[in-house]
This record gives sequence, C-alpha cells and structure tokens, in this order.
Amino acid sequence: MWSLLWSLVAAVILSVDTRPNVKLNSQSSSGLRSDCVGNLMRLSLDKALAVGNELEVEAVNCTQHIVLTPGLAAQCGYSMESDPWGNTRIYSSLLGCYVDNKDDQTFNVGLRLRLYSQSGVVTHDVDQTCIYTRWASREILCDRNYMEVSDFIAGAKGPAQDVKEGNNPPDASGAAHGIWKLTFYTPEPVAMVPREAEQAGYGLMLTSTRLVVRSPYNTAETTSEEVGGVPMEVIRVSAYYQTLHGLNVVNMAAACPTGGVLFINNLISWHVPRLMTPLVDDSFEVLELHMGINGKRLDRSQMVTRGYTLSTTRHHFVIEIPVGSPDGHFKSHAPDYQYHITYSVEPMLEVLWRTTGTQDDTRYKVLFPITTPLMPQLPHFQENTVPEARVFTVLGTFLHDVVLKNITFSTGVLTVEESNARGFTIQEHRYKNGTKGYSLSVPFDSDVVLKNNPELLVTTYSLPLTFGFIVLPEETPFAHQVELQASLKDVELPTITGTCDKKHFYITVKYGSQGNNFQAMVGYSHLTPEMAEEYKFQENGTHFSLVLPYDAADTAFELMKTDSLRARVDLLLLDHINNWVLADLYLSCTFPFTTTTCYPNGTMTATAVKVQSVAQLVPSRLTLKDQSCKPVFSDDRFALFSFSVDSCGTTRTFFDHYILYENEIGLYYNDKKGLYYNRGVANTSPIDPPYRQTISCYYVVNETQTFAVGSKQRLYEPKADISSGQLMVQIRLAQDSSYQLFYQAEDYPVVKYLRQPLYFEVELIESTDPNLELIVEKCWATLDEDRTSVPSWDIIVDGCENPDDIYLTVFHPVVSDSRVLFPSHIKRFSMNMFTFTKDQAVLKDEIYVHCDAVICDTTSRADGLCRGQCVQPTRQSNARPYEQKGAKRTRRGTNSTRQRQISSGPVELTSG
Repeated sequence: MWSLLWSLVAAVILSVDTRPNVKLNSQSSSGLRSDCVGNLMRLSLDKALAVGNELEVEAVNCTQHIVLTPGLAAQCGYSMESDPWGNTRIYSSLLGCYVDNKDDQTFNVGLRLRLYSQSGVVTHDVDQTCIYTRWASREILCDRNYMEVSDFIAGAKGPAQDVKEGNNPPDASGAAHGIWKLTFYTPEPVAMVPREAEQAGYGLMLTSTRLVVRSPYNTAETTSEEVGGVPMEVIRVSAYYQTLHGLNVVNMAAACPTGGVLFINNLISWHVPRLMTPLVDDSFEVLELHMGINGKRLDRSQMVTRGYTLSTTRHHFVIEIPVGSPDGHFKSHAPDYQYHITYSVEPMLEVLWRTTGTQDDTRYKVLFPITTPLMPQLPHFQENTVPEARVFTVLGTFLHDVVLKNITFSTGVLTVEESNARGFTIQEHRYKNGTKGYSLSVPFDSDVVLKNNPELLVTTYSLPLTFGFIVLPEETPFAHQVELQASLKDVELPTITGTCDKKHFYITVKYGSQGNNFQAMVGYSHLTPEMAEEYKFQENGTHFSLVLPYDAADTAFELMKTDSLRARVDLLLLDHINNWVLADLYLSCTFPFTTTTCYPNGTMTATAVKVQSVAQLVPSRLTLKDQSCKPVFSDDRFALFSFSVDSCGTTRTFFDHYILYENEIGLYYNDKKGLYYNRGVANTSPIDPPYRQTISCYYVVNETQTFAVGSKQRLYEPKADISSGQLMVQIRLAQDSSYQLFYQAEDYPVVKYLRQPLYFEVELIESTDPNLELIVEKCWATLDEDRTSVPSWDIIVDGCENPDDIYLTVFHPVVSDSRVLFPSHIKRFSMNMFTFTKDQAVLKDEIYVHCDAVICDTTSRADGLCRGQCVQPTRQSNARPYEQKGAKRTRRGTNSTRQRQISSGPVELTSG
C-alpha cells in the first residue's frame, strides 16, 4: 500500500533466511537486484523476500532516512509495482529528491527496505550508483504515479530574460532552490512560490545543469486533453530561476498518456500520439525510437522472440504485445461467483526527437502499465482416471492466486483437511510457469460415488463434484462443477443353492459384488419382512438363508404319487431398477405324502392336491363320481373327501381273498346349461377331464389296508399354493363410525373423553368359508389387562347389550365392500367411554375391553347363540343413572371348542 507501508500479498507464505542491515548491490544473490535503466534506477525484489511481508521503503541521503509515503514518492520521483507472485520493482528517477547528484553525471541512490512479518522486522540497505551523461535538452519521464520534465539551463539556453517590472528577486527562502517562482497554465495562469508549489505536491529542483519540475497526476494545475484521439494528462509551467547573470525563465511542458489501448483477438495495441502538440510547435525529426518492458529497452531480436512489434503510423507510435507474453502476468478474479482472469504488462516507449526550428532534442520516456478487461475463463480440469485402478483422479490447473477451500460431494461439503481425513487424497502441485494444480483421488467404493448398472454385468460409477475456491488476496469465492464417470464390467452376480429334507426346502443365497442390492421373489411373491420371519430368514453380511415347509403358500405342487408329493420352490433375485434376473433357482423335491386312508369301519378319506399342470383348478369344485359328494374341507390348494365305501359312486370288485373299493376325484366339464358330466356317462365330453385322481382301498379278511392311489393330470402338470391354520378372531378399535381406519398397536393407549363413543369391530380372520358366522357372546371391561380381574362391567351379555347400562351398547350393520368379503365374519358395536368408581372416587383412568366370540355353522344352526346376534328380545333395563360404573364382580365362564377370546386396550380417559 502507498502509505507508511506498501503491502505485498501472495498466496503462500515462504520463510526467508535474511539478515538485517545488509548492504546489497546488483551482484547480490539474496533476492535483491538493482540496475540502471537510462534516467532511472530500478530495484527488484523477488517473492522469496516479499511474500507474506509488509514493505516499508525509506530514501537514504547520507544520514537522512525519509519514509516514502505515496504522496512523497510521487513528489520526489519514486514509484513501485508488484505482481501477484510477490515480485516487486521500485523505480527512482536519477533526478529524485534524495539522490546524491554529482554534476548531473554520477548519481548515488540509497534505499532502506524494512520487511515486517510475524517473526519480526528484517532490514535491507541498497546503494546503487548510476552514471548517465546522455542528457537531451529536454527530458520528459512519465512514470506510473508522476510526470517529470527537466530542461538544460546552460548557456545553450540563451541569455537570461529581464525581470519584469514588479517582479522582485527571490528572498532568502527561495535562494536555497535557486527558483524564484512558477506560473502554471490551466490554461489560466496560476503563480506560486516554491514553497507553495511543494505544499501542493510538486517537486522542484535546480541542479548544476538542469531545472526539474515533477507533478503527480490529477493535480489542480494539470489538464486532461485528447491528442490524436488519445487522452493525456498535461502540465504547462514557466519557471523563474536565479543565475549569476540574473533572473531567467524557462517554459516547460509534459504530456503523459492515460489511454490509447485497444484489445483485439488476444493482442494489446498501445497507441501514443506521434505529434505531441502540447510539446512540439513546429516540425520535428524522430532520431531514436525504442520499446522496453519494465523500464528497460529491448533490442530487435528480443522483440521478435517475444512477438512484440513497434511501428509508426501517420498519427501514432504503436506497440503491440500478445496477451500472455512472458513479461506480463495473469491475475485471477471472481465477479458474480464466476472465474475470470486479467493480464497485466508494463511496456515502455522511448522517443528522441529534434525540432527543426530550434534544433533542441527531447527525450520522451513513458512507463505505461496495462491491464486487460476481465476475461471469462473456464477452469481447466483433466480427468486421469484409470478404471481398472478403481480410483477417480482429476487434476485442475489454476493461476498461483487460486486456493482450493472445499469440495461438495453427493453427501455434503468437506474441507480439504476433512477430505484427506476421509481418504480422498488432495494434493497441491507447483509448476515452473507460475501456475499450480490441485489433484483429487476418490476410490470407486466410497459412499460419495454414485453407482448404476446400464447392463447386467456393467457398473457405471459417477462422481459429481463442486470445487469451492477463493482468489487471493481478495478472498473472493467462486465454484466449478465437474462430473467424473467410469464404467467397468465388474459385476459379480449372486448365487443360489438349495437342498431338501422330508419336510422343508433349505435355500442359501450368496451375495455378489453389489451386496444385497436386489429384490427377492419367492414364487410369485416379493420377499416381505413378514414372509422372511415366516421362512426363518437369517443373514450374516455375505449370505442369507430361508427355510420353507414343502406346503408353504409360496411353493408349487408338480406331481402327486401314491405315497409322495413333488413340490417346487422358485426363487428369483431381481434388479431393483431394470428388473433384470440376477440369479434364479427352481428347486424340486419329492416329499412323503399320504393321499388315501382306509379305516376298518369302511370309511375312506382322500386328499386331492392342486397341481401346477391344472392352473385353473379350484379344489372346492372337485367331486367324487357321485358329483353330489363334495369335499368336507377345501381351500385354494387342497380338497379333503371323507365317505363310506358304500356311497358316492364307489365301486367294488371281489377277488379271491380281498375286496377292492374304487372311486375317482375329478373336475368335470360344464355344458351350456351349467351342468357337469362324468366320464363314462352319456353325453360326456370326448376329452378327458383336466384333473382325475383314482382312489382305492382293499380289505383282506378283517384287515384294512391301503391298496392304491392313482392320479392323472391332464393338459399340464398342476400348480397351486397351500396354506393351513386354525380359525382366528381379532378385535379392533375404529377411529370413527365409518370403520375404515383403525388404531394400531403403537397408538395405544388411545385417549378419549368421558361419554365419547368407542367403535369396536370383532372379525373372524383367515377364513373364506361363507357358511361361518361370528357371534359376539359377551364383552366386559376391566381396569387391568387380565380379563379375569375385578372389578369388571358387562357390555354385552348373551349376545345382546347389557340392560343395566344407562348408555346401551349399539350394534352396527356390516355390508360387503372392497374390504369386507363376508359380512357374517364381522360384528360391529359401539359404547360410550366410562370409568370405574368406588365411593364416588375414580379407581383408574383407563379400561380394557374383553370379548368371547363363538363361530357358528350357518348350514346347521343350533339353538342359543348360533341363532344370530341378539335375536332374543331386549331384557328389562335396570340401569342406574351414572356415567361412571360402580364396582361389579362377575366370574367369567370357560371357553368351548368353538369359542375365541379377544381383548382390546387400554383406552385412557382424558379431561383436557
């Protein structure tokens, strides 16, 4: 910064091995280099010294040490420029304020540099001697922060001008300068004595041969003019100075360009007016024309190597520099969160011309820093992934001033340190051209990598990334998104093995490379958690196993023989997304199975099985030869027949020492009238029935033995499911009178207000027999979960409401809908919420409801409860006018074989 301290900021802080108070020259190897470039002394600091420090510069003249603030530097002929790498250049005019000048030929420039860092202060002293004798009559210097003009004042300038009337010679205060006064033209004349001019920021000096005036840009006495289409800062001044011959006056002018730069197709074109009208009044001749960089001239070969051109047109001197040339530098920017770069370079133009009339020479030297406009730049990322290594690798290249701060993965944002801790290797790389790179490596198996399978054996791995950067020193953030992809034929499919014993299938699934990422199907059903529990599912991380009974609901029957049944289980492993079959098992085994039993009393029982070859078989439609003999039991897989040998069309055949009884289980065709015909009877279909099973028994003397069982499957081998179990009853509490939504186990205890209705549903489940009816025999409430606990209160008595209740229990009708297939299997009733009291005190805020239900056969109704729910007239009510029940003790009866016990609760009373 141009204040007490000039700040030098770079991306990385480097430690520097330096010693204080070291005097350096141009041959020093400690990071300081000084040289003479015409009428300037140039001092260069490389980044090894400057990075991470704050720099203070002092001018040294003998014992004087003057801190160069920005204002004083512009007034006294000093300037400084630093690039983003930390490389710094300090320029000093040989006619500067604190330069030791010997006869305008030998110039000693002294500087002291103080580098401030966290570890302390390091001081460097610089003393550079420059010899410069090629002075032109007039020299104009345009540096980055000031313009300087000096004129030769020897006898060649002619006799001193007379002092006009009213002008007094300088007093003692002006004698030190030898300058009496100055008149600036803005264009109106403004007169100042030297002290006033110095207070206004101007630098004044009278040497043995030259008069020097130096002006910062944009002072009140400078003007902005356009010369040849180029904006320029111009100063015009007349300086009065005292010599041995009297008072003289010199008319001086300086003009420095502030524009004239064009950017076309990555080429910088800098135009400087050829005819400097503020400086030249008549014709002139250009004697020398030079181009330079950073204050130093370049020869023709150097310009060609770098691609620079210097040309002259009718109106301009033109310097052309390709963007990206080695003498400049790039800088990163991030406006609006987008990455941009600029390119900066400092060309120099030096012209020596001679005016035709006066034959005076003018050396015109301009140091002109140029920075391009913001150029959008897409960060360069190179993917170096080798899929077989199963690691994503990407390299991003940036300018030195870009710092990686974090990376957004599919699972969240991680800093660089957190990413490395997770095993994602992030490294920074430095290159000789000043750029740097960041490389990232992420294993395919990481949880931040997304995976999918476009083909059965192929895995595509995707790694979406958002890199978060900042630009130094501003710490401006920006981001860049990259998505990496790789494919490998690396899928190891799961495998299935299975065995059988006399009752069960045993199945083992070994996971493949993708673990348990699949959907298992047993038969035609997806493997649900309920099925897994039923089939004894076990898992250990690499395998899972199932144990299925041969007659499980998800197995299929293929073939029935005299004493065995061949059953099959199908297990498929399907891809979740594409439904591909990853593995399959079709395991068939033969299990012991008795189809026919012959009893000594002349009764036969026979079991028919739905086999897979008769897919449309409905076991309940099977009959014996006498089609009026139907199964005594059937479900969707089995039909059980029980009959005496002298019924149902059973035939008998006598042999020498035994009698053979035979019948047949069959499924018969339906004619247009909806009648079935048996094979062997008139008008029978000429085609055998799709299912026929011969059953027989033979009797020897007083013994009873099974003689033979034969089954004949037509068309296809049968396939069906099997299920078995006892009839079950459940009670549920509905959320309202619609009986559509019910409270679940996790909802209990259910909270209700006093007298709020409670809607109960009692259901016979796991039965499809339309001839069964559920009757609620009795219901009662208790304080505890134990159904035999006291006190208790009757809700339903003998299938009807309790007449002693002031709020009677209400039975609700049940009709068929999408959920209710058999209304006779369900009973619904409601009651009002109450509490138990004793001596007017509430015993407990919750109740449990218990019921006994009876299952009745509607085809042979008996007397009593099986006549129907509450068919007897309502008894006389002796209800008491209380909403809170008194303690009532009643012993409950025991269960019959048709009776089922069920309970619900607790239901909790609230007063809120």
